[in-house]
Amino acid sequence: MVNVKCLSNSTLHGENDLLTADLWRAILQKLPIDSLARAACVCRLWHCIAGDPLVLSNRLKEAWKFAEVVGRPLSTSFWRDANLSRFAISHVVQRWDTVASLAVKYEVHVIDIMRLNNMMSDHGIHSRKRLLIPVLHAKMVEGRTGYIEVDPYAKREVVVLYLGDDKPPKPVGTEAIVAERFRKGVIDSLKRSLQLDDATIHYYLAMAGGDIKKAFSQYSEDLKWERVGGQHGFTCPSYG
Repeated sequence: MVNVKCLSNSTLHGENDLLTADLWRAILQKLPIDSLARAACVCRLWHCIAGDPLVLSNRLKEAWKFAEVVGRPLSTSFWRDANLSRFAISHVVQRWDTVASLAVKYEVHVIDIMRLNNMMSDHGIHSRKRLLIPVLHAKMVEGRTGYIEVDPYAKREVVVLYLGDDKPPKPVGTEAIVAERFRKGVIDSLKRSLQLDDATIHYYLAMAGGDIKKAFSQYSEDLKWERVGGQHGFTCPSYG
């Protein structure tokens, strides 16, 4: 069924319109995941369907043949870029590990491990609890459960695979705290760089549905419009 709460402010009236919404859902959920992002821009109804986290999660699961996809990304832009570069294997760092030895073990390039983990060198490897290992082939994810996580060391959001005895995180607890700290850090950085107050930042985040990248883009557009002098009397929101 369509998320009726999402459509509460739209123009749906009665059972016939809800039936139409369910028909569109059946059609739209067949689209590739990157096409769903474009479909969400067409109208309110399509936005509610194509932007539904359950629809997006199921499309990711079906497209890559995951057994399950657990968790929701902090940013909706995650879904548009959900490809192999967003997938990673979790490797718990052992005292004898080196980046070179892990590259040999997992048959990947050293530079790819370092890039994925946001590393300038391999000297700090043992200050981390784990490293992310690139996934090079789609076959590697088939039949596995993927966990959407923010890695605090790599500072990126990825779908993580846990192999062997490595255990996935608990749904609530440390990972949730890390994710919130990561999000807060990005927002604080945005505030400093743009010299904005809390109210303005939260306004644009609310307008963008929590998508930081989209909020920044919208603010930039509004600022540009304001500078050239809006022809329709539009001004960016101000807060006292």
